[in-house]
Amino acid sequence: MLNGFSRCWRICTATVLLFFCYTHSFAQKIYKGHFSNGYTGATISFTVSKDGKWLQNITFDGYWRCGGISEKIKAGPDKAIAIKNGEVHTVITEPENGGSSAFRFSLDGTLNGNKASGTFRMNINALSCDTYLLRWSAMAK
Repeated sequence: MLNGFSRCWRICTATVLLFFCYTHSFAQKIYKGHFSNGYTGATISFTVSKDGKWLQNITFDGYWRCGGISEKIKAGPDKAIAIKNGEVHTVITEPENGGSSAFRFSLDGTLNGNKASGTFRMNINALSCDTYLLRWSAMAK
């Protein structure tokens, strides 16, 4: 009887460990952060893919200057960004051939475990809309 219990205990423990490792090691990480400059209360959020190779769902939620007026905006690029050696460096224009009326997103950052930091800028040249260069830091939740 004790041998049966011991065997069952080992199988159950192994199953729980495998489930824990699978759900925690391969789950997307959701990062939420703030800016150290710019308008107070602005936030940035994004996810890192399960394999750790892509940064996606980038969202800026805050104010920018648009035609000389402060406006609240929540926006971000649709495109995913490749993570190489724990870093991202990109400029995304959406729509891609949108010219001076397109959104332009500039993102540079370093990811190290559950911490990330870098710079972000979002602008539309033709409308004089700009967040200007913002410094951010974020933590995985």
